[in-house]
Amino acid sequence: MDTLDRAVDEYGPGQLWVGSFVAVLLVAVGAVTAAPQAVWDRFLWQYFWGPVYADAKSASCAEMTASGPQPLYDGCTAAIQEGRLIAEPGYTIVSEIGYMLILVYMLVGVYFLLERLDIAEDPKLYFAFVPFMLLGGALRTVEDATDRAVDAGVSPIVEYPLSSLIISPVIYGTVFLLTLLVLVVCVDLEQRGVVDSYYRTTGAIGGAFVAVTLLYLTFVALAREYATLYPSVLITTVALASALAYGLYRLFESYRPVLNDGTGYIGLLVIWGHAIDGVANVLLADWLDALNVPLTYYPKHPANEFIITATEALQPAGLSAAIGTSWPFLVVKLAVASLVVSLFNQEFIDDSPRYALLLLIAVTAVGLGPGSRDMLRATFGI
Repeated sequence: MDTLDRAVDEYGPGQLWVGSFVAVLLVAVGAVTAAPQAVWDRFLWQYFWGPVYADAKSASCAEMTASGPQPLYDGCTAAIQEGRLIAEPGYTIVSEIGYMLILVYMLVGVYFLLERLDIAEDPKLYFAFVPFMLLGGALRTVEDATDRAVDAGVSPIVEYPLSSLIISPVIYGTVFLLTLLVLVVCVDLEQRGVVDSYYRTTGAIGGAFVAVTLLYLTFVALAREYATLYPSVLITTVALASALAYGLYRLFESYRPVLNDGTGYIGLLVIWGHAIDGVANVLLADWLDALNVPLTYYPKHPANEFIITATEALQPAGLSAAIGTSWPFLVVKLAVASLVVSLFNQEFIDDSPRYALLLLIAVTAVGLGPGSRDMLRATFGI
């Protein structure tokens, strides 16, 4: 411990984090070089890059062969039964744990960066990041549009390998780096007197990115045969999520106001972001027919799939037919978001405003990002 304390005093926590990041990369490269089949083929590729590759190729799965990865458009089940090395689009327990660890590690690095820039103690910065959370979902929908374009024999606007940058979970890293770049530039502009507020400028740029992306998706839905505009999905999702989030916020305000004291309207947006995710999942899984949307979607996250499977097993068949089997996911999202908001009391925020703000941004992003993607994907019929 004394050695670590001396290192922190001499180099600073930020420099130590950079050093650890370089060390992790060197260890990873060394491990792949020393044992490529065990480390790359059967771990990094199968659980992390292979699913992205298969998704980018609009394939049902991808197989690692002696000549490299190959997309498979059918026969995936047989390939798995034959013991071939297969990666399927979506997430697994292994990949989700890995991404969670990466998220925590990167949040520590961002904290040190914000500390060095001496910013992010003002809660207003939170609202500047909300457009970038929506941008992640919108860009992911653009990639969904490229898949539909390929299926229809049309050249997409973004092709592989560039399209891999806007596929989950890589899209999180892409938007993460873009947000940091915009933030640093805006901070510099404010310091040089070019703009009055770095966080307002950051939010405006993020809003412009979202607007351009949505305009492109609207053009695709109106002008291409492989997409169709279904505004009822957008309206229903936003309306229900807003009603649920505001209802919970007012309920806390009336009966347990201490739950809102620390976060205020930020807490409302945290719950709203996860309500968007929950409502979108329920609508896409069970209620698209009621909205006259002739599309079918399947859950890619193990948690969603587990909840639906458990509900099918426990809930009477008649009730499942009437209300669907995905509704517990919405309940879980609202409960967890409300619990998280309750943990951010005023004392915690006053003691560590920068750390609290960063955590609130991350918590909102993991709900609003995938939720907006699901909502927009169905809205534009992609």
